[in-house]
Amino acid sequence: MVVQAVKWIGDIDGYLELVDQRRLPGEFVSLQCRDTRFLFDAIKTLAVRGAPAIGVAAAYGLALALQESKAGDSPEKALAELTKAREYLASSRPTAVNLFWALDRMRRKAEGFVEGEAGATVTALREAVLAEAKAIHSEDVEMCRQIGLHGEKFIKEGAGILTHCNAGALATGGQGTALSPMFEAHKKGRKFSVYADETRPLLQGARLTAWELKQAGIQVAVICDNMAGWLMKQGKINAVITGADRIAANGDAANKIGTYSVSILAREHGVPFYIAAPSSTFDLSIASGAEIPIEQRAAEEVTSFAGTRTVPAGVSVWNPAFDVTEARNIAAIITERGVIENPDTEIISQCLAPSSRGS
Repeated sequence: MVVQAVKWIGDIDGYLELVDQRRLPGEFVSLQCRDTRFLFDAIKTLAVRGAPAIGVAAAYGLALALQESKAGDSPEKALAELTKAREYLASSRPTAVNLFWALDRMRRKAEGFVEGEAGATVTALREAVLAEAKAIHSEDVEMCRQIGLHGEKFIKEGAGILTHCNAGALATGGQGTALSPMFEAHKKGRKFSVYADETRPLLQGARLTAWELKQAGIQVAVICDNMAGWLMKQGKINAVITGADRIAANGDAANKIGTYSVSILAREHGVPFYIAAPSSTFDLSIASGAEIPIEQRAAEEVTSFAGTRTVPAGVSVWNPAFDVTEARNIAAIITERGVIENPDTEIISQCLAPSSRGS
């Protein structure tokens, strides 16, 4: 694994260590996150980003929230504080379903502990909550590895692979989703090239994906977002692999803005388009991508570049963080449970049952 984006340091009185992804590739800086307010800001400003990494960080965030409880408090009072922190962290970003999945799993664990342990102490509750956060983290590490093992077969010798945004180790608790098949193929000695869309407006592809792949020794070239179609026409792209932040019951997938356009280009040029994501990224409560909430981000992300204003003052900006790729454009979804080819509601339901989305 190239880097650990999220790491817990110490015991129940410890802290969360995050790689500050806003500073890459210029500086590698770690942040010490000791309370939920700091974590909320880190998620909101993309210091930590990527659906699985956000979920893992949020789980640890509830362990941080319980550090405010005193030894003499009742477990019920501590649980009320945890629930309040859950609502607060859930409001940080709306699209990535892993955030809500992890927070709800943590809340259920805490509620179950308080209800089931007669005479339980706040200290015991804190230990149980931290243990659950660590379980979520370790499960994500294994899910990422399994995604890589299931997906590496799609990366052929000499292939050109296009990816959009960043879905590597920086975006997860493990070695990534979309990049995991690349890491596994590389371990097997397969030679291939990766084209990383720069991913406007915040350049997660240029800054983060290129950095990760370079660290791993994988051949990578950065392209502007509007170059992908021409590369496909030249025959340089043999497959597209991206991550996802939320996948609807029918297989429609939300990912970083620009992914939808790439899927259309891939279909036009006969290039298979794959999504790599863990089962925790599926939201079976919504029928299609039309129901996925799309985060709107600040205009300043578009109006300025590297501190220099690039848009005339007074000009309006539309800045959605995500778009939705319809299932009909997706050749397969690569999960830790296997590959879901030609995804639709029935196939996805069969693949994900019985659910392992946490207890």
